[in-house]
Amino acid sequence: MKEIKIDAKDMDYRKLNEKIHEILDNNSDLEILILNNVLGQRFIGNGISKKNLKIIVNGSPSGDLAMFMNGPKIIVNGNADHAPGNTMDDGFVVIHGSSGDVTGHSMRGGKLYVKNDVGYRSGIHMKEYQSKFPVLVIGGTSKDFLGEYMAGGIIINFNICSNDTEKIPGRMIATGIHGGSIYIRGTVEKSQLGIAADIKEFTKQDLEKITPYIEEFCLEFGYSNEVKENLINSKYTKIAPISKRPFQKLYTPDLR
Repeated sequence: MKEIKIDAKDMDYRKLNEKIHEILDNNSDLEILILNNVLGQRFIGNGISKKNLKIIVNGSPSGDLAMFMNGPKIIVNGNADHAPGNTMDDGFVVIHGSSGDVTGHSMRGGKLYVKNDVGYRSGIHMKEYQSKFPVLVIGGTSKDFLGEYMAGGIIINFNICSNDTEKIPGRMIATGIHGGSIYIRGTVEKSQLGIAADIKEFTKQDLEKITPYIEEFCLEFGYSNEVKENLINSKYTKIAPISKRPFQKLYTPDLR
């Protein structure tokens, strides 16, 4: 298994990304790329399409991690700044910490797992097309406007760090949603929803749908079987669009 390390200490983000792409261009058999001492460099993993590559980021990357990425797995041993997974097409991002605002911005495929909390407007404008299906899983809490303008895919929010899942934080959840679904562990009141969002019945089929992600989340972050079973057997609130075209009357006349 071929492995290469880069020491990113005091390295400008441009130089670091040039180095990453240079290594990938010259090492077609590379399987693991380790980035040490990352501190605030942005655009890491952008546009990379090598499917059998694992990138391990030791430190805290800045914004737009894995933007336009199409294949690799990125593991962040630290926190991430704003917009990890921005417009990601495919691949897997695992953040062993928290991430900032607009986490998963416009994801159109792949998976993004965050162990702890995320910021405002996470999952904004996630979308799916044909076989592309984006997945955002959040272990901790999320700020306001989760899933804003969501057009497809799935968001799962476990609120693991919350001692009271009867009072889920966050307002204006799923504002403008017109596709996809959001599953929040605990009770969400209708007053917390944004326009075009609705609370739907959480069914056995919904549980079957999210269980593989629960199992994978626990595996990635080393949670015990007890935690896994607790997540599987918890109460969830399902949030989905009122309709596929909630704003139709704003833009087209009613000809009926």
